[in-house]
Amino acid sequence: MDRRLLEEGLMIIVSSREHTGDLWHAHYGAAAIAAYFWVRENRLTSLAAGSVTAEAKAMLRKHGVHSGEPSLRGEVLPVEEAEALITQALDRTIGELHWVGHQAIYGALSLKAIRELEGWGTARDIQQLVELIDSFERTVPGRSWINTTVKEIRTLRVDESDGFPHIERPEDLSRLILDELGAFDTIYQAEAHHDLIGHMLTYGHALNMLYELGYPSLFYQGLTPFLTMVKALRLSRNVDHELGRLTLQSPVDQLPLVRAERSIALPHELEYWLTDRRSQDWNSGHVFKFPFSFYHHARNSNSVPESWENFRYIIA
Repeated sequence: MDRRLLEEGLMIIVSSREHTGDLWHAHYGAAAIAAYFWVRENRLTSLAAGSVTAEAKAMLRKHGVHSGEPSLRGEVLPVEEAEALITQALDRTIGELHWVGHQAIYGALSLKAIRELEGWGTARDIQQLVELIDSFERTVPGRSWINTTVKEIRTLRVDESDGFPHIERPEDLSRLILDELGAFDTIYQAEAHHDLIGHMLTYGHALNMLYELGYPSLFYQGLTPFLTMVKALRLSRNVDHELGRLTLQSPVDQLPLVRAERSIALPHELEYWLTDRRSQDWNSGHVFKFPFSFYHHARNSNSVPESWENFRYIIA
């Protein structure tokens, strides 16, 4: 595996706000890290693995900002010190739903990459990452929703009537996520649907990564806001039967919603990567992140056929 995917991915994440002025260029760094671990942790054919890596490197050539060599920029912080700073920032923000969990996604992937590299980043690099995570504080839960609003989600509470199972370990969370994915009758190509369901995969995976990295308290703190998002998503589960009562809040989606396309191939198959992903800008990196997270959940729990079928509508 090419560790430059991790190094350059981290550099994109930590410099996102400095170079672009927003939170979202970090998507491409998170995607590079996801590509590295997705290939390493799954049994792909050599051709498929090579295609994933080649696409990730092409994405970095377009969106990268630096060679990613922290040794050229100053002394690298010890792993323990870097992790302490990052997890403290997550502790400040992970208990609320902000931008469908991207602070948890960026933080968990960065921690996993730094641990894999046995250290990365100067004090300034890590401080930039901390500032990125902290910048999510008091931001919206997300901008696009079906049959609910941002205001309603802010007051939404998870209770026993929701029927969520007791979640003690990552396997429990993965089982819930796969069940929720498989329960959708129709998945629409919209930020308020296809994209939000995909972030259920990545947000939940981020919490699982934190547990696996030795931070179970962050896992448990993140469960309530995560389940709040799942509860909101349930309001859009059967919208094809409720078109007369459908509401949409989104600055980018429009009615009528169009059903998402179905991918014939799955991402562990070479055929999937023969489709042009570059002209779509790798779906802002989600072409790597969604598979990495779904396959993690599928390994963690007995996945039902419905979850695999609906996953095809997330990754087309």
